[in-house]
Amino acid sequence: MFVLSGCAQVELASHLGKQVAPPPQTQGTFKVGNPYKIEGQRYFPKESYDLTETGIASWYGKEFHGKKTANGETFDKGELTAAHRTLQMPSLVRVTNLYNGRSLIVRVNDRGPYKKGRVMDVSERAAELLGFRGAGTAKVKLEVLKQESLQIAMAAKSGKSTRGYELALNTGGVMPAPPAPAMAFAPVPASAGAALPPLENVSSETLVAMAPVPGHTRNGEFYPDPVVSNLPVSRTDIFVQAGSFTVADNAYRLSAKLQPLARTDVYPAIVKGQQFYRVRVGPIASVEQADALLARVLASGSQNAIIIVE
Repeated sequence: MFVLSGCAQVELASHLGKQVAPPPQTQGTFKVGNPYKIEGQRYFPKESYDLTETGIASWYGKEFHGKKTANGETFDKGELTAAHRTLQMPSLVRVTNLYNGRSLIVRVNDRGPYKKGRVMDVSERAAELLGFRGAGTAKVKLEVLKQESLQIAMAAKSGKSTRGYELALNTGGVMPAPPAPAMAFAPVPASAGAALPPLENVSSETLVAMAPVPGHTRNGEFYPDPVVSNLPVSRTDIFVQAGSFTVADNAYRLSAKLQPLARTDVYPAIVKGQQFYRVRVGPIASVEQADALLARVLASGSQNAIIIVE
């Protein structure tokens, strides 16, 4: 039996291990996983450190609070984590709300979402900071932080906990320095690629005393309060992409078939040196209308249709 997500959308994340609450656990493992299928759709997890993606994000909260994530951690709706269908766990991703420009770094530690037309599920707290908790969904841009993700992947592979790194990075790139006679915070630019020290080596009392930013303790660990960035964003539109073809005639035939549903156009694009022809329906005014149109396109036989933001 499936559970409603925070945005009242039926999600299948419970299928991957969220159904039973495990004993409290803070440390997860590095995980990529094998290809899997949900409701006829196949997904192919892989290590990817250069991913940039746009689409619709949703959020999940109390229904899964305290339950096990896909990489073995315990989900906390109040921290800045997220679920992605294929990224390695853990990884660090900058999420930018394309409606309002709010931007935040989250740590992927779970699989999902499995509702058609969604690219990420963020925690309830992340959705609140990004400004779409009430709306339930938002147009977003996802950008994997390459160096930081490589660093926490190495840490997780060696058995170290990576919880809290995303919160420290959200204080303007401030990370705690490694244990030393004089404990202090040292600024680390997000792109510098400096080694991230294990937070568990620094006592909560020391961090609370020395932290230059407000923070809080949870389960004996210090977490800096995140600071949301405001980035300039350009106008974006929502489309349903019904298919992508290397043969132009195939694209134009599908476009003609879908014209009765809504305006449909063919957009040529070159991907890694190869010519493609993308069939897109739209633009569409809202996420709700996009969901409804996607359902109609899928029912027409275009089983690879997705919602895109561009």
